[in-house]
Amino acid sequence: MIRSLIPAVLIASLAACTSRAPAPEPATITFAPQPYVQLTHADWAKDAVIYQINTRQFTTEGTFAAAQRELPRLKELGVDILWLMPIHPIGEKHRKGTLGSPYAVKDYYGVNPEFGTVEDLKAFVDAAHALGMHVILDWVANHTAADNPLTTEHPDWYETDWKGDFHPTPWTDWYDIIDLDYSQPGLREYMTGAMEYWVRDVGIDGYRCDVAGYVPLDFWETLRGRLDAIKPVFMLAEWDTRDLHQHAFDATYAWDWKEAAHAIAQGHSDAGRMTSLMQRNLGSWPRDAYKMMYTENHDQNAWEGTPREFYGDALPTFMALQFVMDGIQVIHNGQEAGNEHRLAFFEKDPIVWRDHPQNELIRKLIRLKKENPALWNGAAGGEYEPIVTDNGSQIVSFARRKDGNTVIALFNLSARPASFTLTDGPVDGTYTDFATAAEMSLSLASAQQMMLPAWGFHVLVSDASE
Repeated sequence: MIRSLIPAVLIASLAACTSRAPAPEPATITFAPQPYVQLTHADWAKDAVIYQINTRQFTTEGTFAAAQRELPRLKELGVDILWLMPIHPIGEKHRKGTLGSPYAVKDYYGVNPEFGTVEDLKAFVDAAHALGMHVILDWVANHTAADNPLTTEHPDWYETDWKGDFHPTPWTDWYDIIDLDYSQPGLREYMTGAMEYWVRDVGIDGYRCDVAGYVPLDFWETLRGRLDAIKPVFMLAEWDTRDLHQHAFDATYAWDWKEAAHAIAQGHSDAGRMTSLMQRNLGSWPRDAYKMMYTENHDQNAWEGTPREFYGDALPTFMALQFVMDGIQVIHNGQEAGNEHRLAFFEKDPIVWRDHPQNELIRKLIRLKKENPALWNGAAGGEYEPIVTDNGSQIVSFARRKDGNTVIALFNLSARPASFTLTDGPVDGTYTDFATAAEMSLSLASAQQMMLPAWGFHVLVSDASE
């Protein structure tokens, strides 16, 4: 009786449900871990050290030809990737200073006549290649000079403010530039073509990309594939986020490292801050993503101060620390001369070259890196392995190991002597001290008390693969 009240169509539907074929099995799921970094680093980048060149200030002449004469010296120093600050013609409208900022680009296909010609640049690149070095250009994709011809040829490629006018990057003092609009496909095609030109026709090996985080990520990812189709390139982003590494950039800036180093050197923080930074990077940073380590920035001594003003007596300590920590290092032109002068950014102000102890320190640190695979870049090198002491407020300590090669780092990051005991970590063995070439044995079982002077350190090396 109740059944007769159910509509016939519903009965048919219920019958179909009961006779339905079994649901298909879910697709096979793989739980195998996949590397976050999907791009392939150029083989020559695995143990590379970067050297930044401000062409205007690098030599008295301030030209590519004069810089080319310095290449044998840079080869002897041990650097691999030469980063040229922007080489393009500089805008005149709203120009800063007499010569202007190289980051106000007037022509992406041109060369600043202050530096020479495109033929001079090609000669520089060819000479660097002949010495086994590579050259990357500083590229400014976020904005152009206010008088770049694109403003009249393609005004729709620029952002506008509430009045409809071109504008500089908001909340900056970059009044000599105006921002581009990457929602425009034509702009993306033009910028990609320009960057392909310098790689394909001039022989450039990649780019350091200014304020890379201000340009959409999908642009960089598409660009990387186009450049790698020409030849393997190296890409450095002036930014510090993980997502840039997956498909676009080999390296990003270790701003957190520089800030920690400055704070510790000035007594505003202690060694625990550096240990916390390593812990965070070990837990969250992709294994094959390079973080660029540096003790001074390319424009830092123009308006922030010199490295000596930041670090004082701790400068050699932090220079050594950057070379044993996990990252790719950069040396800025003049560091090897102990440059303590605040270089002008918009005027001619050549570096005063001189013999200085930092030259030999840099040379030794680069050689240390080259000779120890544990210190190579990204997955080519060894991960951090904690070494625990009873004095974490003064001592930063860790090991890095790769293919039988071990480097032990023990650093006193304070302005007073430090005593400490090793309580845990892969330390047992006999090592050679990087600074003194003396042998040193470590043993957890001995509970030996160790001492380091103010800003003192041990970098200890052993190589079971030899």
